[in-house]
Amino acid sequence: MARTNPLQFIQQVRAEGAKIVWPTRREVILTSVMVFIMSTLFAIFFAIVDIGWRELLKLVLSVASGS
Repeated sequence: MARTNPLQFIQQVRAEGAKIVWPTRREVILTSVMVFIMSTLFAIFFAIVDIGWRELLKLVLSVASGS
């Protein structure tokens, strides 16, 4: 691979940096809200699954112990 001198490297970095398209404030807010909503939904889902497994395990252990 050909080596570039430091000045060319800096110029290439600046040229690539100029191509970056930053999201608008609205896009950032919208995606942040969506992440929060999805995280909340997943937390609720996994809490329900966890409670279900706990109750099932309690039932199995109570039947197994003969109580």
